[in-house]
Amino acid sequence: MKRPARILGLVVAATLAVGGVGVTAALNDRPQDARPIQDPPTNPAPAQDPAPTNTLTPTETAPNAQPAPAAPVPVPPTPEETTAALNRARGDEALNQIAPPVEEEDEEEEVEVVEAPTEPEGPPPPRQRRRVAVVQAVDKVTAESIRFEVEVGGRPVAFKRELIFTVRACEVSGEGERDQEAAGYLEISLQPRGVITGAEPRQLFRGWMFASSPGLGVLEHPVYDAWLVDCRA
Repeated sequence: MKRPARILGLVVAATLAVGGVGVTAALNDRPQDARPIQDPPTNPAPAQDPAPTNTLTPTETAPNAQPAPAAPVPVPPTPEETTAALNRARGDEALNQIAPPVEEEDEEEEVEVVEAPTEPEGPPPPRQRRRVAVVQAVDKVTAESIRFEVEVGGRPVAFKRELIFTVRACEVSGEGERDQEAAGYLEISLQPRGVITGAEPRQLFRGWMFASSPGLGVLEHPVYDAWLVDCRA
């Protein structure tokens, strides 16, 4: 009986020890609450010694002085002050004697008046029609360029057997107009190679082209470019 009781006591003691260690470990793993701290002053003020008290009484006596005069006492000027006053008086007289500046009369500048050109009265003269249009065509890939003529209302003209030009009208400015201009109404079509004869070409451009402003009527194509150069009789 004593041996089992002793063994049981040892087991209980070991269990309590292990449990105490586990509780302690659990308490150590648990986070604690943050506590505010106060930063120490960077430059603490040095302690000041108390000011010594003056226990001695003044023993100095007041000096003897003459009483102030009842009326102001005139003080004579120094030689330097007298010289400066004379110089100032002479300078004022010299300034008063200077004659005022003479105002110069502004000369009137002659301005040349240029008359603006007058516009002709009435409607502008009619444009003059021409029989032939001069066209410039360029192959962007091979850099091949050619300038050729196309008859108005006549047979179409092909560039490299693909780009076909047809001119419906070609006009120039009248004799009385200030700016001379050439304008043509063109139709440009594309006939791809290898297509069966008789197929309709695909139209690329149709409208007015101006010789002085190629950017107004533009042929949009990745390979070819063309524009109007002039209109001839």
